[in-house]
Amino acid sequence: MTMPIALLVVDDHTLFRRGLVALLSQDGRFTVAGEAGDIGEALRCVKRSKPDLILLDNHLPGVLGVDGIATLKEAAPGTRILMLTVSENEDDLSAALQAGADGYLLKTVELDSLSESIIKVLEGESVVSPEMMTKLVAAFRSKSPPTANGDVAAGNGDRNGDRHGDAPLPGLQADSAIALLSAREREVLALIARGDSNKVIARKLDIAETTVKIHVQHILRKLQLTSRVQAAVYAAGREMG
Repeated sequence: MTMPIALLVVDDHTLFRRGLVALLSQDGRFTVAGEAGDIGEALRCVKRSKPDLILLDNHLPGVLGVDGIATLKEAAPGTRILMLTVSENEDDLSAALQAGADGYLLKTVELDSLSESIIKVLEGESVVSPEMMTKLVAAFRSKSPPTANGDVAAGNGDRNGDRHGDAPLPGLQADSAIALLSAREREVLALIARGDSNKVIARKLDIAETTVKIHVQHILRKLQLTSRVQAAVYAAGREMG
């Protein structure tokens, strides 16, 4: 992106919010178009400033962040939403992704990693903190055991009585689809399912990080998936070696 990325920071902790705004404003790639302390204020900012991306906390007064995602997306369809929260609850993660969040990061993330994650989301990637990716895969395995024919059964969540995971996973469902992948692509997919980042995968396989990115692109295309998160969930229900 040639123009500065317009950000909206939504967090009810004023000190944290303003500190984050100050830090992000020092990066020439970003401009902070607004800040808000709850979903109502965020909606007013979205309609006024049309940000490229919203950094959204979950534990907000009134309406939770995950419950406001759909409304924010409706108000600004082209705006990406990246959750930035202290919640390590896999149900919150699942709810956020199913509501349309483009990523889920913990507030323990380093500023450099946060900045790079913002760029990745604007480039169409889904980003999830490695700790949460591991929890997502574990939760999927426990709630959606493989069926007799190798497919993954849909699981049911119980957050506030809602059902999560009922929709079939996008992409090819038959185990034979794994045969489309090369041996190296299978290795990469198995490490994605463990929550490893491209940098960690590159180190473990002793290959360049750019090579890992190419493998990930090939995996998504061959399995007809659209994000790294989907790839991790896909691999969770299958024997990847």
